Amino acid sequence: MLRAGRLMSLTSNARETIPQPTAADLDGIIEQLKASWTARVTVRREIKEDIGIREIYVSLDGESLAILLPGQDVSREVPPGLHRLRVHNTLFWKTIDFTVTVGEHASFVATNRRGFGTYSIFAYLLGCNLIYLKVEREAFPGHRP
Repeated sequence: MLRAGRLMSLTSNARETIPQPTAADLDGIIEQLKASWTARVTVRREIKEDIGIREIYVSLDGESLAILLPGQDVSREVPPGLHRLRVHNTLFWKTIDFTVTVGEHASFVATNRRGFGTYSIFAYLLGCNLIYLKVEREAFPGHRP
């Protein structure tokens, strides 16, 4: 602080004792930091090629996340590391193993699409349409084609 051309010290002459953290304190801080290191996984069903019928069931690491209808999406915070995404439409199942790092956003697009035999006499005799399931990881999360 400058006062009348002189620099005056703001510190006092008395020495303050600063408590030092213990090993348990440091371990607690590290665990809190590790818990805050997360990644995000999103599965969306927002694409023009989706034929708009039949639900898509989504589970992550054995836990059911959502039943997606056209235009819906689901997101979940996950710890970094290896994960397993399972998606099905009751006719076809897809399993994707993937790894995410701290702060990464893994985004997937799930689509029910028509294919060979979707509207055929064979499908009519079976009593159901063959609706194929397509699941792709997006290069740019959130990009809407």
